[in-house]
Amino acid sequence: MAYTTIDNPADYFNTVLYTGDASSPRTISGVGFQPDLNWSKSTNSADYDHNVADSVRGTSAYYLKTNTDVAETGNPAAGYVSSFNSDGYVLTAGGSNNTNYNNNTTTYVSWNWKESATAGFDIVTFTGNGSNRTISHSLGSAADLLIVKRRDDANDWRIGSSALTNWVQHVNLNTYAASDALAAAFNSTAPTSSVFSVGTSPSTNADGGTYLAYLFRSVQGYSRVGNFVGNASTNGTMVWTGFRPAYVIFKKTSGSNANWQAWDNKRDPENSVNNSSLPDDSAADQTDQEIDFLSTGFKIRTTGHHVNGSGIVFLYMAFAEQPFVNSNGVPCNAR
Repeated sequence: MAYTTIDNPADYFNTVLYTGDASSPRTISGVGFQPDLNWSKSTNSADYDHNVADSVRGTSAYYLKTNTDVAETGNPAAGYVSSFNSDGYVLTAGGSNNTNYNNNTTTYVSWNWKESATAGFDIVTFTGNGSNRTISHSLGSAADLLIVKRRDDANDWRIGSSALTNWVQHVNLNTYAASDALAAAFNSTAPTSSVFSVGTSPSTNADGGTYLAYLFRSVQGYSRVGNFVGNASTNGTMVWTGFRPAYVIFKKTSGSNANWQAWDNKRDPENSVNNSSLPDDSAADQTDQEIDFLSTGFKIRTTGHHVNGSGIVFLYMAFAEQPFVNSNGVPCNAR
């Protein structure tokens, strides 16, 4: 049985939906905890980017965009997360508008994480030195997925993972390219329980460059990093996670290029789950990439090559709405 130490996953991850009203400041509540990472995207407009703010870099108008390689933006004219609070965060307009987060009548999805070793999530910032090196982290065990972004210059978002072939391989969060070899990104070295490695690539460790790293490890009953193989059938692969998902993100890693896809349990509270965001694109929600959220994982329900290509390997990360079996041995229900 898939027991867990986290009976209420919403203490560490939660999705909030809201409609913009152009007010400033505006408090977004209902997260249920004080977030350390906020990732927001308009759902009905292609005019606005995926914006990421976190508590480690601070909320002085600094955010990054997952769908571009651009450097960190300060004092953005289109608004920003100005503070985090015990149940959410505050949005403040930049200049006369807040289109990134609060454009009038635009609908938004907001994914929120709490930094915690218990929940397998750590945020680290560091300054590069141009040489192979290690960086300390606080996960307490090895990361299964590592995202590094250069903050002071335009460079791709580099992702390494234990679910890829090895740590020579990487994928980019901001592009739809398949996985590729880049030994200099993570120095061909898997993370340990206390450090992760970076090499000499300017995208991960240029001398004097400033960097952000998000580290995730799988936590039984709460989160899982892994891979699966597509079968090009509407009766697609069933991916076991050990919990009913609240959020799933995955990327085709072999064959032809394909977008990242992200689903959650708030935009689609019932199956099928067919409203997906494209983290590497500013597009509005896609509505034709169906998956099901099940009590023990998720199942692919579409035949498209970018979601379910036959024989293609996909990298995924998922977070729980409810563990399959909680610490008291009580199983969760299906949707």
